[in-house]
Amino acid sequence: MEIIERIAEFHDDLTNWRRDIHAHPELGFDEQRTSDLVAQKLQEFGYEVHRGVGRTGVVGRLRAGNSQRSIGLRADMDALPIQEATNLPLPLAPRGAHARLRP
Repeated sequence: MEIIERIAEFHDDLTNWRRDIHAHPELGFDEQRTSDLVAQKLQEFGYEVHRGVGRTGVVGRLRAGNSQRSIGLRADMDALPIQEATNLPLPLAPRGAHARLRP
């Protein structure tokens, strides 16, 4: 199976996870619910999970073979203290919103 087809199989899950995170914005160093979700998903995918990095950060480590080579990926998961100013059907979040370039 091609990688694009494998990724496409997760489309609905990815959409639901994104919507869930956006419906429950958490400001920096307060992302407990979000970091719980990220850690859970990483564990489900077989990653070794390390929590509490920089307070609420999560590190997932996937081992394959016995090589010392690695690739690092980084993503922000905190919301910004702003109110959504769109006409999109998004829930109102009293503490902030996840900024994005497009829906």
